[in-house]
Amino acid sequence: MSLPPGPRWPASVQTVAFLAFREPFTRMLVRRYGAAYTIRIHPGPRTIATISAPEQIRQVFAGDPRDFHAGEGNQVLRPVMGDHSVLLTDEAEHLRARKLLMPAFNGASLRSYRGLVETLAKAEVDRWHDGQRLVTHDRMNALTLEVILQVVFGVTDERTLGALRPRIRRMVEIDPVMFVGWIFPRLRSYGRWRRYFDNQAEVDRLLYAEITARRQVSDLDTRTDVLSRLLQAGGDGDLPPLTDEELRDQLVTLLLAGHETTASALSWTLHELGANPDVQEEALRAADTGDDAFVEACLKEGMRRHPVIDSVVRRLTTPQRVGPWDLPAGTVVSPSIAGAHFTYANFPEPARFRPRRFLDDDIAPNTWLPFGGGVRRCIGAGFSLMEGTAVLKEILTRYRVSVDAEEVSTLRNITHVPKHKAVVTLHSR
Repeated sequence: MSLPPGPRWPASVQTVAFLAFREPFTRMLVRRYGAAYTIRIHPGPRTIATISAPEQIRQVFAGDPRDFHAGEGNQVLRPVMGDHSVLLTDEAEHLRARKLLMPAFNGASLRSYRGLVETLAKAEVDRWHDGQRLVTHDRMNALTLEVILQVVFGVTDERTLGALRPRIRRMVEIDPVMFVGWIFPRLRSYGRWRRYFDNQAEVDRLLYAEITARRQVSDLDTRTDVLSRLLQAGGDGDLPPLTDEELRDQLVTLLLAGHETTASALSWTLHELGANPDVQEEALRAADTGDDAFVEACLKEGMRRHPVIDSVVRRLTTPQRVGPWDLPAGTVVSPSIAGAHFTYANFPEPARFRPRRFLDDDIAPNTWLPFGGGVRRCIGAGFSLMEGTAVLKEILTRYRVSVDAEEVSTLRNITHVPKHKAVVTLHSR
């Protein structure tokens, strides 16, 4: 078999279904074709083969990066993330970028960021009060944006922060209609698409100004934000330092990959804790006693139950056999994060919110995939878990939460978020 089965609809129809009706379209595909299926979408059209079985996912993640191009698979993000984004490059260029970025996200660096993350979380929670109906997704978005601006970008000047905040909010607010403008360049000269890219140009101007100013400071080697660390990376041997353009693209990538994704994960986790009081009681005890492991397990289970990104992609540069399929070169093979997370064999009782599974069970490789896998696993995975754990601890040491309605997922830009913003009621401890 050359490809998994899939609908015979025109590529234009499948594109509309994929962009505008992603979740019901995906459910229909799984019901009709099973855990592996093929769709064709524009531009191209591209042939996308989705897989969910752990062994098949392992084949993709363990494959030679020269044969499995993640950067080519993510090209739709290029208009915003830029040519040099670590998500959009392959082979030698990607390896160089990754080597330059990794020291800013190692264990020692993460420990140095945590204090500021905790300070920002405390400042946010200080504004809350007993009995408040908290629009969790809005507040988590505001908090994670502040973390990006101050911990990642290292911006402390209030004028610059005031200029960046509203522009970045507009930059990350992308619905399926706006996303079409990323795919078809001609639209960018019109209406809302033109306004979006004009806003992006202003964000770029502010970022370049910050990069230029940061290069000139006398205390760069004592600064601990991510940008300052990246400015000091490289410069020896065959690893030249990042240019201004490369720094801009990596900063925007960290923004888009680490802002709403973490905010959504936190929102879902708080909603699940409110809906599962017994689990919440254990989480409260863990927060009080400094048991980071269980608090982090709650976050991981929130990510499993509610994948923020539903899949990753690799474009094949050569024909490859994956499972029973002989996939031709040019095929985009897509390990399904959602499919892996809801397979009973991977996670017994997959619909149940049970953080203990991450402490007591043996989680098999290639089954928990919120950060992808293989050599392309998200560089910011450790940062996201550190940030989420610190924020949850700050909240849980001061409040219980309750919910009075079920929440469902909806697609916003390329992330799945709580449709009703995961409203919870706060109860002071």
